[in-house]
Amino acid sequence: MVNIIFCGCFGRMGNAVRRIVKESCTQDEKNTQELKIVAGVDICEEDAEFPVYKVISDVKESADVIIDFSSPKALDSILEYSVSKNVPVVLCTTGYSEEQLAQIKEASEKVAILRSANMSLGINTLAKLIQTAAQILADNGYDIEIVERHHNQKKDAPSGTALLLADAINAACDGRYEYVYDRSDRSMARPKNEIGISAVRGGSIVGDHEVIFAGLDEVVEIKHTAYSRNVFAKGAVSAATFLAGKPAGLYTMSDVIG
Repeated sequence: MVNIIFCGCFGRMGNAVRRIVKESCTQDEKNTQELKIVAGVDICEEDAEFPVYKVISDVKESADVIIDFSSPKALDSILEYSVSKNVPVVLCTTGYSEEQLAQIKEASEKVAILRSANMSLGINTLAKLIQTAAQILADNGYDIEIVERHHNQKKDAPSGTALLLADAINAACDGRYEYVYDRSDRSMARPKNEIGISAVRGGSIVGDHEVIFAGLDEVVEIKHTAYSRNVFAKGAVSAATFLAGKPAGLYTMSDVIG
């Protein structure tokens, strides 16, 4: 049994994760491991099938892993709890500052932490595909653009996933690129060493990411569309199952999917 503390249990991802935990089990070659949310953390007051606390420091139940879909504001308390109780944590929240990313890295020296800007299996597979494409196309003069689209309630821009994809490309190309988010004040031809990242916000778009390799006389587009939040919930639950019992270190979804 993998016991889970779920931070942000009443947020946009709350219902999806709770449903997946109820319905899912992790199958390996020898056994089936059951999953259970033993406590939730959320500032909202709603009914749940487990105890819910305002802050994680008040949680009394023992757990094997934490899933966090709350807010960057909660990072300090989550990391403090994780390190003090030696409970691994899956950080699914986006919008962390550089200082917070440094905090996460420091904490990962003491406890297992998995952080991903996107928990989807498809997105993390896409990241590997575009690295291969970039290694071939970048040296042949193709310009690279990323367009991301999300619902009108998403606060951070560009999305963490767009940055994840840009970082994947940059890692495959020796860090040659700078990221450009706005060209309105640039009166110049497009330099070769940039990746343009555009954000669209509207309606109820769950998540749409498109990577464009534009060359002379041809364009290659690689796209991922999330039709429901279930893809992120399933990824988070898989990550939690993977991380439970792992030694200290900073993990990613690439470790989960292999």
